[in-house]
Amino acid sequence: MFGKKKKFQSARIDTLVGQGTVINGDLVFTGGLHVDGMINGNVIAENNSSALLILSEFGSIEGDINVPNMILNGEVIGDVTCSDRVELAPKSRVSGSVYYNLIEMAIGAEVNGGLVHQANGVEPQKALEDKSEWKLEQEKKIEPASEKSVSKKQSAK
Repeated sequence: MFGKKKKFQSARIDTLVGQGTVINGDLVFTGGLHVDGMINGNVIAENNSSALLILSEFGSIEGDINVPNMILNGEVIGDVTCSDRVELAPKSRVSGSVYYNLIEMAIGAEVNGGLVHQANGVEPQKALEDKSEWKLEQEKKIEPASEKSVSKKQSAK
């Protein structure tokens, strides 16, 4: 029960995004990807691969992530989908939902969104629509442009 920790099988890093590097756009990779910089776009592993994404405490990703294995210790703004295993280290911060098969979460890790378990090969559930009272009131206050012009024409007559 309290034996050795199982490490990721593929710890080889093929690609490094260094600290101070900014990538604008989607990134598709195979093998290992270590991110110390910033990525503004989606990060996707090639299909049917055993890819590993490592996001260090200095790294950040603004976009969705879809990988089989991930070690997260930085910041993600977007949804995270891990088909195999995700490890949330103490300095990890996720603003979005985490879809996982197997999860390890350390004390100090932060997820502002949902944690959704999904078995291997199952598509993630769609996010629920926000129907809180505040949201409904905001929708009522905003009239479509066509209704505004009709009401102004009627009041002018």
